[in-house]
Amino acid sequence: MESNLKPISSEPEEEILRILIADDNDSDRLILQTIVRKEGHTVYTACDGQEAIDAFKKLSPDLILLDALMPNVDGFQAAREIRELAGENLVPIIFLTSLKDAASLADCLDAGGHDFLSKPYNRIILKAKIQAFARMRRLHETVQAQRDEIVKHNDHLVHEQQLAKVVFDNIAHSGCVDAPNIKYLLSPMAVFNGDLVLAARKPSGGMYVFLGDFTGHGLPAAIGAMPVSEIFYGMANKGFSLQDILQEINTKLKRILPVGVFCCACLVDFSFRNETAEFWLGGLPDVFVYRDGSAIEHFASQHLPLGVLAGDKFSTETRLIPMARDDRFYMWSDGILEEVNEKEEMFGEDGVLKVFDRNSDPRLFFGELIAAVAEYTNHAEQDDDHTIVEAIMVAEEELGEYFSDQDSRSLIGGPPDWSLSYRLRPLTLKEFNPLPLLTHLLMEVPGLRPHSGKIYTILAELYSNALEHGVLGLESDLKSTPAGFAEYYLQRTSRLDGLAEGAVIFHLDHKPIENGGRLTIQVEDTGPGFDHGEKDDGHKTAGYCGRGIPLISSMCESVRYLGNGNQVEVVFAWSFDS
Repeated sequence: MESNLKPISSEPEEEILRILIADDNDSDRLILQTIVRKEGHTVYTACDGQEAIDAFKKLSPDLILLDALMPNVDGFQAAREIRELAGENLVPIIFLTSLKDAASLADCLDAGGHDFLSKPYNRIILKAKIQAFARMRRLHETVQAQRDEIVKHNDHLVHEQQLAKVVFDNIAHSGCVDAPNIKYLLSPMAVFNGDLVLAARKPSGGMYVFLGDFTGHGLPAAIGAMPVSEIFYGMANKGFSLQDILQEINTKLKRILPVGVFCCACLVDFSFRNETAEFWLGGLPDVFVYRDGSAIEHFASQHLPLGVLAGDKFSTETRLIPMARDDRFYMWSDGILEEVNEKEEMFGEDGVLKVFDRNSDPRLFFGELIAAVAEYTNHAEQDDDHTIVEAIMVAEEELGEYFSDQDSRSLIGGPPDWSLSYRLRPLTLKEFNPLPLLTHLLMEVPGLRPHSGKIYTILAELYSNALEHGVLGLESDLKSTPAGFAEYYLQRTSRLDGLAEGAVIFHLDHKPIENGGRLTIQVEDTGPGFDHGEKDDGHKTAGYCGRGIPLISSMCESVRYLGNGNQVEVVFAWSFDS
């Protein structure tokens, strides 16, 4: 009799397994050892369950033939401990038993066995079982190796995506979505998000808010967000209109995105001074306006998503709606509405309306909607990116401190001491709006950005007067009535289309002073001018006209007319503390 735990080897064949035989009966153990050795495998032996456990720890056999009933530690307990020691590795355990009833055989499997072999032993059956479990073991090892390789590649991919996400977030930053009048939820399925929320302050006051939902999920869906963000923030900061921004984004996406990939979007222009919201909606679910905490209005999409239509086929037509103080504007991606419950029923717009109906405090609606979706799905993992935006109409002064904090983060920039002249001739006057360019130039002055709203208003009023009254010769008295107001802009369009001569010239001069600077703006036109001595008595401010110059006077250190009245000069003094 060979000594326990000593390997007995025979001539190897294609594959040699290390097989542990644990049986307290010497004759049974010898029979099994002989059969297994003749098949070319290496054999280890043990006389009870504890020896089998110790042998497994020391020798790590590939397969175990384990007697069910043994002294000290029986086969059932030994199997349990060996399975725990094996961990994720597959070590087949074949129980050796004289038990015949089904319950006892089931106990063998419950204890961690993979199969059983009844006494007396049949050589052919034993050989077949060993071969079968050898194949199963090889398959398990292959699967483990592939799994480990997949995990390795996945960890590498996630790491790369996390690094890319940092770069992505710096490019596609959220702007001023943390303003006190905005709440938003961005809940992506993966590291990258196919949904996009952007917000930017307008130089003229107010705010642009953009929600985009790209086709698909993850990195492929997020790639389009970078050019969208760059265009949005670049043009918004320069004072471009909502329509100009939409046109540029659509043109870019149409050029770079493959067929079938597009961006459902809503872009909103909130005017806090006029208490209005102008918005373009393409491909997203209905947007909702929650008025007075009671009345609900919703507006459906009238456009295809961005990146679908090219050129003249793309429409920038918008809706303009009034929004009283504390009215709330809601928009969301379809991921919210398409979440399903256990019955595969979608949350849908009906689910949103139910949350509105239950709401008693508008300030709580945002959180109640998120909770309602989670409850509807029984807190299951989401099937799509989730995005919700709430924007509240507030007084502009409520955001003044927030925007000042945002703008003061960067007080370095372009030159502080300079001057320039900029002449716009007829073709440019017809086709180009110079205000974004001039505003952008002035915002490069260190510390001047917090005053962008006033600067834009001053430039806009001066340019409008020079073009409309000086070059085009329009009479402001026309705007004293609603009908005259309409007639005024009909004449403006007609005269501008036929413009063949004339110009508007900007002279800008900035000089630094202690703790700030002094900006002098002269706007000259080639019109006949007027007797500006009459203006000393004040401007008419009734109806639809005459508010411009008094408004500028309230912002500036001085306002004066020069020459024959076709030049106006304003001086805007500012400080870092104002």
